[in-house]
Amino acid sequence: MKYKRILLKLSGESLAGAEGRGLSTEVLDSYALQIKQAVEQGVQIGIVIGGGNIFRGLQGVGRGFDRVKGDQMGMLATIINSLALHSHLESVGVRTKVLTSIRMEPIGEYFSKAKALEYLEAGYVVIIGGGTSNPYFSTDSASALRGVEIEAEVLLKGTRVDGIYTADPEKDPTATKFDEITFDEVYGRGLKIMDLTAFTLCKENNLPIIVFDMDTEGNLHKVLCGEKNGTLVHN
Repeated sequence: MKYKRILLKLSGESLAGAEGRGLSTEVLDSYALQIKQAVEQGVQIGIVIGGGNIFRGLQGVGRGFDRVKGDQMGMLATIINSLALHSHLESVGVRTKVLTSIRMEPIGEYFSKAKALEYLEAGYVVIIGGGTSNPYFSTDSASALRGVEIEAEVLLKGTRVDGIYTADPEKDPTATKFDEITFDEVYGRGLKIMDLTAFTLCKENNLPIIVFDMDTEGNLHKVLCGEKNGTLVHN
């Protein structure tokens, strides 16, 4: 394996599968089996999951919710997703811990770097729910922050697309994919990979990002082996 410790960011929308909302058993099973394979090959895995399949704070603003309350509702959505993945991982024999950025024992243990590292080194998958615990910060920002904190070698952003393109490939048939690109070039081209807070945190702490299609089984394994898959963003 090329990487020994990773932070895997999963999309909440992806967990919804074809339904578009809620939780897909098929997607959760697929993710659990891919993660199990990685764990069996000795990779230490921290996970942050979005909450967009249930509730997204910015959507709440459009429905009349206060932004802070909306973001707090979104944080709780990420914890629901974390518990769902935890259940599926345990069902396939993967030891897993849920840590939360907000105190809510016994649902999950309160996050600390020391606790996360202790579990990772003991062979547990560590799912970190609740975002950063602060409003106005996305789960992309949470994944960048936790990736830096747990000293991950790479942030893997698992999405429904197979990398970064010059433009939206669904709208522009001439769009071409990057195998790799620098942080500065992403800024210069104005490409939207994740929000700028998250992106800048990765750049400043020299945490490379790989954007790849997590929904195609086998891709996580390819990325961890160092095969060209998705798009690598680096300094």
